[in-house]
Amino acid sequence: MQLTRDEQAILDGEKGAGAQKAMELVTALAKVYGADSLVDIKSAHLSGASYKTIGDGGLKYLSDLVDGGAKVSVPSTLNPVGMDRERWKEMHISPEFAEKQLRIIDLYGKMGIRKTCSCTPYAGPNVPGFGDHIAWAESSALSVANSFFGARTNREGGPGALAAAILGKTANYGYHLDENRRPTCVIDVEDMGGSVFDYSMLGQAVGMAMGKGVPYFRGLKDITIEQAKALSAAMAAAGSVALWHAEGCTPEARNGLDVEGLEHIHIGKKEFDASYDKLNTVDDVQLIAIGCPHLTVKEMHDIAAMLKGRKKRNKDVEIWFCTSEEVRAQCPDDVKVMEEFGPVLADTCMVVAPIESTFQRTATNSAKAGNYLPTLCSQKVLFSDISDLLKVIE
Repeated sequence: MQLTRDEQAILDGEKGAGAQKAMELVTALAKVYGADSLVDIKSAHLSGASYKTIGDGGLKYLSDLVDGGAKVSVPSTLNPVGMDRERWKEMHISPEFAEKQLRIIDLYGKMGIRKTCSCTPYAGPNVPGFGDHIAWAESSALSVANSFFGARTNREGGPGALAAAILGKTANYGYHLDENRRPTCVIDVEDMGGSVFDYSMLGQAVGMAMGKGVPYFRGLKDITIEQAKALSAAMAAAGSVALWHAEGCTPEARNGLDVEGLEHIHIGKKEFDASYDKLNTVDDVQLIAIGCPHLTVKEMHDIAAMLKGRKKRNKDVEIWFCTSEEVRAQCPDDVKVMEEFGPVLADTCMVVAPIESTFQRTATNSAKAGNYLPTLCSQKVLFSDISDLLKVIE
């Protein structure tokens, strides 16, 4: 691999210990994946923000980077953390967890990273442009960036994305290269609905069917950002899809792509039913968790409209609505309506919060959460559309 003179100077420690550690990690990853150079990036999005997921070891790693003078050199945003910074007691969080979580956020802030914590950075300040090279670590966010916006990122790990943010560079391989962005199979969709839940189900079915690769969808209409994030999140969780194209919709497929000779995968009722059955493991729940990935402004409006005039009668079931602080601040009227039912939590989500200490059975309308809740949070799951989930609390 060829390094420039400036890159070699960083590797030799001439720009400080923090930058040197970052260059050591990025060049090691480059060698593993056969990259011949590094590429400049426009932005980064970092995972590894919840104390639940990184623990004391991650806390020490971040402290060492800060002590070494590490600073990010490109606009960088942070993934959801393990609690709402102001309402953690409502989430049944211990003071010990809260103290360490706040310290983690503070350390990221000292490196110049925005302290709004969301899995939908593109709904806030971090909007990638077509063709931009970026280094994003959250599986659904990076898929949206690759697919809906036409930016270029691999499925970065948390430490790798942080190192890239510090350097302003990442290894030039994988989805940064034209030849790796071509479709690997065609997905023929039968009778596709238009709801966010429909797209979450589609993503689950496709992720289960193909595992990995670059699907090319036929049969989808104009895709909204809400549909794109649900589809991306489900495919990334059920499989490991980080890039997809939709004929006539996504930037790289607006005029079609060459898919001659590729395998065709049919998605219809049978596949949707199998996806639904896989995620449902319980009938009664203690918690309903909405907002994985985080709710957009439009989704906040839609949920508030759905709830207006209704009453929560089932006091045995809690309901959480998860979004970013920036989105919550834009929707005061919607928040007022929603909080008649349960808290609108900012910068956190049910997957990275320690909910297993309080709950064992959780309902969600997200296939992503449906995949992760059993493994990361020891939950049995009820997976259904939000309109059906709200009936549980009436």
